[in-house]
Amino acid sequence: MKAAMLSFIARGIIKPSVIRNFSKHLTAYPESEQASSSGRFVLFIWFCICSFILRPTVFGLQTWTLPLTLFPHINFARPRFLDSVRCLIQALWLLVVRQSGGGRTRRETGKPSNALRDGLLWFIGLPMAIVHWAGAWVEKAADKSQTVNCPERVSFSKLLLTVLVGVASVFCLTVPFAWQAQVIFVLLLWFMAMMIRRLPGRVPNLLLIILSVTVSCRYIWWRYTSTLNWDNSVDLALGMVLLMAESYSWLVLMLGYFQNAWPLKRKPIPLPKDVSEWPTIDLMIPTYNESLDVIKTTVLAALGVDWPRNKLNIYILDDGERDEFKAYAKEVGVHYIRRPTHEHAKAGNLNYAMKRSKGEYVAIFDCDHVPTRAFFQVTMGGFLKDDKLALVQTPHHFFSPDPFERNLANFRDVPNEGNLFYGLVQDGNDMWDATFFCGSCAVLRRSALEEIGGVAVETVTEDAHTFLKLHRLGYRSAYLRQPVSAGLATESLSAHVGQRIRWARGMAQIFRLDNPLRGKGLKWPQRLCYLNAMLHFLSGIPRIIFLVAPLAFLVFHMQIIYAPALAIVLYVLPHMIHAAIANSRIQGKYRHSFWGDVYETVLAWYIARPTTVALFAPEKGRFNVTEKGGLIEEAYFDWSISKPYLVLIGMNVVGVGFGIYRLGWGPGDEIATTGINLVWVMYNLFILGGAIAVAAEEKQVRKNHRIGVEIPAMVRLQSDHMFPATLVDFSLGGLRVKTADNSIFDGQPEIEVTLHRSSEEITFKCMVIYRDEECVGLKLSPLTTKQEIDFVQCTFARADNWLIWKKQYQPDRPMNSFKSVLVVGVKGYEKLLENSPSAINKTYLSFKSVIGALLSYLSSFRPRFVQLRDDK
Repeated sequence: MKAAMLSFIARGIIKPSVIRNFSKHLTAYPESEQASSSGRFVLFIWFCICSFILRPTVFGLQTWTLPLTLFPHINFARPRFLDSVRCLIQALWLLVVRQSGGGRTRRETGKPSNALRDGLLWFIGLPMAIVHWAGAWVEKAADKSQTVNCPERVSFSKLLLTVLVGVASVFCLTVPFAWQAQVIFVLLLWFMAMMIRRLPGRVPNLLLIILSVTVSCRYIWWRYTSTLNWDNSVDLALGMVLLMAESYSWLVLMLGYFQNAWPLKRKPIPLPKDVSEWPTIDLMIPTYNESLDVIKTTVLAALGVDWPRNKLNIYILDDGERDEFKAYAKEVGVHYIRRPTHEHAKAGNLNYAMKRSKGEYVAIFDCDHVPTRAFFQVTMGGFLKDDKLALVQTPHHFFSPDPFERNLANFRDVPNEGNLFYGLVQDGNDMWDATFFCGSCAVLRRSALEEIGGVAVETVTEDAHTFLKLHRLGYRSAYLRQPVSAGLATESLSAHVGQRIRWARGMAQIFRLDNPLRGKGLKWPQRLCYLNAMLHFLSGIPRIIFLVAPLAFLVFHMQIIYAPALAIVLYVLPHMIHAAIANSRIQGKYRHSFWGDVYETVLAWYIARPTTVALFAPEKGRFNVTEKGGLIEEAYFDWSISKPYLVLIGMNVVGVGFGIYRLGWGPGDEIATTGINLVWVMYNLFILGGAIAVAAEEKQVRKNHRIGVEIPAMVRLQSDHMFPATLVDFSLGGLRVKTADNSIFDGQPEIEVTLHRSSEEITFKCMVIYRDEECVGLKLSPLTTKQEIDFVQCTFARADNWLIWKKQYQPDRPMNSFKSVLVVGVKGYEKLLENSPSAINKTYLSFKSVIGALLSYLSSFRPRFVQLRDDK
């Protein structure tokens, strides 16, 4: 190339100044030092074109730099094989797709707007504005009619919901449509839903519920009347099994809409200013096999609860007969009760303690749940205003991650499993006076408990059953969605599943022994709310049916949905889409779309058997204590709990194989039906992959969980200089702080940290463990019992500690949630293969490297968006 340049200069074709400018620009070009001779030639030709033919600037950029901007993934200094193809693909992309930043708006250019578009927007916007105005008026009127002191709950809202349900039933016509009419009907309702979902307020929620109920009722009617093969007994039997599972899901959907349509959002009621009017409270902490370290934080926080000392008694209820617990109770100054027998587990423990205490109210905390100082200030006011109020329940908030949060890397921005119940469902129950006792973080009226003989002992979910009995006697309950306590979540998936098995068995026992649909005392909204809570735990068998149903057609060629593929699409998809839109709007802050399928799949196999047994033999089954405070020394894959998932995965993989065979060699008129079933199976595989991902247990080596906060603090150095700091996290063993300049800690092996409790300042001695650019890690020096109490009350028991729970998660975006579930499913299979035997693992790693290299190479042909500016 150098010889060619010299020849061009000698003939006068190119001036020497052009060569000097080219060398100057080439030096500024990335990777120019490694430029090949062919690359230098290509750049030289481009530079000559820019210098003699093209404009100096294009899109506000020097023409010479356009290759860097328009073709960012191509290195012209060292061309690769098929770079010409990459250039062609990128050039076509630039011509067809508008790039970011390019062009100006009509307002900037002065061009007239599109009249048709503006007219369409007006046509849509006017009715939406009317709906928004009417909805705001209705919501304002409903809120105005709601008063915290009104014991009978908002008759206006109940009337409104009744009217809306009646309107929905009018729309739920059972007359079948031709497929053309069904298409128009589906598109119209979908268009309305997409417009309504953008409106603020709670009335649009009701409108979305009406649309969803309309579509879903038409779907279930179509399934019962048009999709059963009465000519084949096997197809009919399996079709009825699937239809029963769908009917269960439809019923749960309808009950969920009723339950959560209008959450009450109750506010705390202030206490009387005269402290002498405040009642006496027995705060009970039942324990059985937990370690002393687990209950210490709860006891120390209880000692600092803001309530008169002479009106509060704290009890450790030790059902494990441990002398160290008795000694600790004496050391910190709380009561200790040990019973000689251990019948009826936790319920028996509480009933025994109630006979040996006499407070007007009983507050119950599981031994790992830590109350904040303001707990009674928030919860007790309602009792003094309403003599029939027998329960105030608060959320179970957890400061440690549950198995989903710990084991799934991209679960950080997804609400955990309990958020839906404590964030929305209990608030919805409160609207219908159906809030029930959850076993902890609650206050109950002693006289009401004594009226039913104490805590219920007939079932293993003594909490819900207890308040079902009280609701039958006309007592009322309240739910305050204020996170005024926090506790430990289950550490492992096996412990999590074990806890849910107990809940599921207990709810099935209640359904069998004390069915809320029968008996006296309950209002019909209460019956429906209790019914929905119990049906939720019967989801095991229906979920398993959904996971294997498509195999009936793909493997055995059974027509369990006896209908054309087009009809299935026109009825099933609207039912699913409208349910997703409505639930995303109603539940979006507390449960993201598609994650419910993952939660149910994880539990389905394990709750199916105990719930079925409990329905037929409710006396069977015993109370099992959920282990808390354990450690996971090493990451491992829980093969034992994964066995049912692996079996279901194997069955669905076989279904995929048969489906591919049917697509290639099956009857031509069944291609659409086969495709629908294949999509169903693939979705099941992704959901099962999510279940597998949770079974890959990550390390949990911290005995004391760190809790992130932002609390003002002060640090004192050994030189007695004091500096403002921020406490960024804490645990029982230490804390981390940050200051404007962390270099102040150089040569400081020990410092003092001052924290605030109300107007009081308390100082703790700490040892500096490590320091980085952002934070300083500190270990607490040995504390006296008084200092332990002070530290817990300055950290765990702060009144505002857990308020971040309300704003922790972003609203749901269904498509983003769908993608995140798919990603989790793929990660699950990766974890499964990584933990497989050596031969499978090595094969997977080799295959992964080859596929990764291939995908990376193919990705190099992918066109890129570029940032352009107008060339003015």
